[in-house]
Amino acid sequence: MEVFSAHRDPARAEGMSAYMKHRFPFLGISSPERRRLVKIALAGLSRPTEDDLLEFAQGCWERPEREYQYAAIDQLRKAAKRLSEEFLNELPWMIVTKPWWDSCDPLSGTVVGGIVKRFPRSAWMMDEWISDEDLWLRRAALLHQLKWKEDCDQDRLFRFCRLTMEEKDFFIRKAIGWALRQHARVAPREVSRFLTENRERLSGLSFREAAKHLPLT
Repeated sequence: MEVFSAHRDPARAEGMSAYMKHRFPFLGISSPERRRLVKIALAGLSRPTEDDLLEFAQGCWERPEREYQYAAIDQLRKAAKRLSEEFLNELPWMIVTKPWWDSCDPLSGTVVGGIVKRFPRSAWMMDEWISDEDLWLRRAALLHQLKWKEDCDQDRLFRFCRLTMEEKDFFIRKAIGWALRQHARVAPREVSRFLTENRERLSGLSFREAAKHLPLT
């Protein structure tokens, strides 16, 4: 991945770091350019195994610049449909190490959610994550069904929201609203009822986000 260094753009890097509240240094490489460079770097290699993906992710997380973590996440998302149930055990450290929404969310909705959907018996891990002391694992548990549409386990979603709806953290409140708004696309009546029944406990942010496309005031 040394190919990244040759395309460093300090001016762009400063803006990218500022957008992320200066939590991470950046090289200043745009997403399209990053993906192009990774494609060049990996050209000719066979399809990566889970061990390859894990080694690649570990190497990327050791690098300070954020584009490296993005590169690893891109590869994991590409492989999401063939990852084993056991690989779910490797994802918590990626979520809680150098954590922020820009790494937690794509890992949650595509990688974690993809595995749990294909292996429903692994959902017990989400039941553990939703009570974990780390807020990013709780956020991941709230968001893992984002792409499930009609297959969403509504009971689990509503239960997770009830467990976290009185938390003060912005990222948890935002995740609740996002998860409910997404489910409202396929179950508007059920989400409307849930919002009405829990309006006093839900934060204003969660309620507004969830009700964006519902006839509620």
